[in-house]
Amino acid sequence: MRENKSIFSQIEFPVLLLYLTLTLIGWLSIYAAVYDEDHSSIFDISQRYGKQLLWIGLALVLGLFVMLTDTRFFNGFAFAIYGITILMLIAVLLFGSTTAGSKSWFEIGGFKLQPAEFAKFSTGLALAAFLNRLDTHLEQTRTLLISIGIIALPSLLTLAQYDTGSALVFGAFVLVLYREGLSAWPLILGSIAVVLFILVLYFGPLYVIIGLAVVLAGSFFFMRRNVQNILRLLAVFAVSSLFVISVNFVFDNVLEPHQRTRINVLLGLDEDLRGAGYNVHQSKIAIGSGGFLGKGFLQGTQTKFNFVPEQSTDFIFCTVGEEWGFLGTTIVIGLYIMLFLRLIRMAERQRAIFNRVYGYSVIAVMFFHFAINIAMTIGLAPVIGIPLPFVSYGGSSLWAFTLMLFVFLKLDANRTYSS
Repeated sequence: MRENKSIFSQIEFPVLLLYLTLTLIGWLSIYAAVYDEDHSSIFDISQRYGKQLLWIGLALVLGLFVMLTDTRFFNGFAFAIYGITILMLIAVLLFGSTTAGSKSWFEIGGFKLQPAEFAKFSTGLALAAFLNRLDTHLEQTRTLLISIGIIALPSLLTLAQYDTGSALVFGAFVLVLYREGLSAWPLILGSIAVVLFILVLYFGPLYVIIGLAVVLAGSFFFMRRNVQNILRLLAVFAVSSLFVISVNFVFDNVLEPHQRTRINVLLGLDEDLRGAGYNVHQSKIAIGSGGFLGKGFLQGTQTKFNFVPEQSTDFIFCTVGEEWGFLGTTIVIGLYIMLFLRLIRMAERQRAIFNRVYGYSVIAVMFFHFAINIAMTIGLAPVIGIPLPFVSYGGSSLWAFTLMLFVFLKLDANRTYSS
């Protein structure tokens, strides 16, 4: 009883206000993106903007339900919730419907549900519950392998649905492990691998291997010359060379044709303005045409004449850029930054490991969506089809992000009584 009385007195109201503001911006942007003069009412549920209002209403009900739930439920049933979403990911492979090449949706009448969105929430819960155990330490190989397994299982099942974008989001959980004591080496090695991958696509494996040899030979003169260091340098060179040699094989045989084209377009190796590069090209035109103050609400020509596909979902940010300009996009980005800073502050003040790990899981997933989605629209990242949190159209993503955020708000509001 003490817990329920403390909920609204302890809730982080600035975070709640930021959530409501971003949701409102999203609703208005969706209205602008798919505006139809024959259905001009923003409350018309036959249109996407009317449906989004319905999803927002249900999301608020879901948030209220979470706030009235005992916090012990989320820890106690974390693995059960995780298991249910894993079963849903398997079921969607067998019975799901295909949209835009991805078999990742349950379709019931005119309503669609994407389990992968909720799997991000349940993975955060399961990871937090596991690392909350007294016998778990990331320095132990067993703990690290189980943690990676918790993250990898839903990611692989999502990848099997040909939803590469959502599958990549699960990689954000590595940042959570890093916060909890994981060595920085996996992040450093991952960054080096990305750089080598790009260099191979630009210059070819032979030149990259020669460059590696020169760099490693140069480093030899700045370290102690002994057999052990020489063997280390040779091992690094051998492993790096094998990776470099494998890049072209992976690029040509593992990635899908549209993924290869998108990467080539992003790196400037191919233009394809009528194909894979069309969305990003039109998105940049829309954002650039907004200037400093934008063209005004419902005045965007790129938006009005449907030049940008998926403008109410993956490319919703270009609607903000065209109609509200540099000032509007800066405000939206600023709102997200304030949200992330608040969430980090909340996560750091948690006394329970479960609360802190879950909080950083929320931050990691939302930040990945935010950074990649915006980078997509301005041509700094390949198009992988993930929504902008709280702003893009869609019930599944809005409900999943709302669920993630409100569970953390609930945990934080009750942190004084958490163990």
